[in-house]
Amino acid sequence: MVIAAFNAVLFFLKPFKYLMQERIRNSFYNYLHLKPGQMNVKIEASWKKVLKEEFNKTYFKQVTAHIKTEREQGKNLYPPGSQIFNAFDKTPFDKVKVVILGQDPYHGAGQAMGLCFSVPKGIPPPPSLINIFKELKEDTGMAVPNHGDLSSWADEGVLLLNASLTVRSGEPMSHSKIGWQVFTDQVIQKISDLKQHVVFILWGKFAQEKASLIQVNKHCILKAPHPSPLSAHSGFLGCRHFSKTNHYLMKTNQDPVNWSL
Repeated sequence: MVIAAFNAVLFFLKPFKYLMQERIRNSFYNYLHLKPGQMNVKIEASWKKVLKEEFNKTYFKQVTAHIKTEREQGKNLYPPGSQIFNAFDKTPFDKVKVVILGQDPYHGAGQAMGLCFSVPKGIPPPPSLINIFKELKEDTGMAVPNHGDLSSWADEGVLLLNASLTVRSGEPMSHSKIGWQVFTDQVIQKISDLKQHVVFILWGKFAQEKASLIQVNKHCILKAPHPSPLSAHSGFLGCRHFSKTNHYLMKTNQDPVNWSL
């Protein structure tokens, strides 16, 4: 009798199993801003025009399939789905005048927000960001902010681009080889090819390897060690990249960046 009752419960719950599976599938499309059945990525309009060919390439479909699988397995991914393309949404292609390149989203809960090095207000700034603020103060005299949200830089035309746009919770670099870097390399290449007089700020060896994608005769490339505590004292602190950026922008008849936060 107990077994019969148990089987009856399973029969009753069976429809809910398929309902949950359907919700998981739909959450994937919401997560990456895709419509089921088509690669209609919801990204800022000017970027969508520039990058439209990338979204239907095999590697990008593999990225979305990989993320779909991990979501269906119940894995936590960062940043939230609505912020995967946050850097593009906040800094339209037409307004990009500076690019700061990061490597990987923060992998701790609540940290990643789709802007490299940035964390939401209320989240303590990580060590690398603390060193960035130290250099900002030393270089420009601006006060160290009481938060780590760099959104206002993005609004000023600073593209805060990570090479990988997602990561698994607690597993740094976990999405570094799923195809995101092919996509972000194309982003760098498009900026280099289609724009002029952009400042590319490359901190650390990883970022500096991307210099080969940039046309040096029409852009400015600034290099320094990574702001991590492991390397900041090897040349990042004292690099004066904030003032050098504005000097170049003004020299090329562009408005300087307001670095205050």
